[in-house]
Amino acid sequence: MGLAELRELIKPVIKEVDLRFFMGKRIALDAFNTLYQFLTAIRQPDGTPLMDSKGRITSHLSGLFYRTKNLLEYNVRPIYVFDGKYPGFKKKEIELREEIKKKMEDKYKKALEMGILTDLKKYAQGTARLTPDMIMEAKELLDAMGIPWIQAPSEGEAQAAYLVKVGLADYTGSQDYDSLLFGSPRIARNLAITGKRKIRGREVEIRPEIIELKEILNYLKLSHEKLIWLALLIGTDYNPEGIPGIGLKTAYQLVKEAKDPEKLFKYVNWEKYYPDINWKDILDFFKNPPIVEIDDVKWREPDEEKIFRILVDRHNFNPDRVKRAVEELKKAIKAGTQKSILSFFK
Repeated sequence: MGLAELRELIKPVIKEVDLRFFMGKRIALDAFNTLYQFLTAIRQPDGTPLMDSKGRITSHLSGLFYRTKNLLEYNVRPIYVFDGKYPGFKKKEIELREEIKKKMEDKYKKALEMGILTDLKKYAQGTARLTPDMIMEAKELLDAMGIPWIQAPSEGEAQAAYLVKVGLADYTGSQDYDSLLFGSPRIARNLAITGKRKIRGREVEIRPEIIELKEILNYLKLSHEKLIWLALLIGTDYNPEGIPGIGLKTAYQLVKEAKDPEKLFKYVNWEKYYPDINWKDILDFFKNPPIVEIDDVKWREPDEEKIFRILVDRHNFNPDRVKRAVEELKKAIKAGTQKSILSFFK
């Protein structure tokens, strides 16, 4: 099942907004989540990612550079948060993801051999991998652009949630719902993939969304801890299959009625399905995740020379297009700074 199923329960409190809604807002973006979106979406018709003359993938850099510039032009202030060391109980989820990638690679090869062009991009998107070199270069590009990034000690979404809690960011930006479990007061979705996308064979309009934790808890009539219990029953990154045989509605009813988590998890036979994972450890991790405390977050003027060195000299990006984008980036940062200063006097 998985945590995405939670959406069915909370649809009434999910609000679609225009990107302009986020003008002047600071968004703590899950960097890995965002880079994977770029690696998946920015591809040639045959599924091949963008590459430079040496065959190195550049889809993530293209997405990071141009989409970040677009956000800044709307006076949206991104803060990228990178994952650190995963907790030990995430091992199973990582193994499952790797299995899926290998299956997609096999399907992609077969479609390529048989010349079935319609399936190539679909299968290729499922093979995206984020390598250490890609992560390092993404950080290098953000430094050159003057965009703040933070290295989380563990889960990036936990660190992003912390930034919102302490007022250094206004929203956590992620496609996943884990941010709610880490206690982020507000999350924003679809910031990096706004526009038309094909979902299950049909084209749909993807618009930004906002979700507020307080509204969800009020609507579901649950405490934050009970929301985590619910997530554990339907599946999280740490127990991806949830509890077999228990659907979303049943899980919700069980959690609403439960008073003692010990009895709840004994009733659903947690130990039978997860003998090596203690549900208390996951619960505690969501409530008290490892984070690094930060006093301030700053945006700086972009370094045009460094941007050119990374994108044009190293990866063969079009110099004229990059130059135009850098000028637009400079204007966007300057305009945003002026707006925030003027707002002091309102």
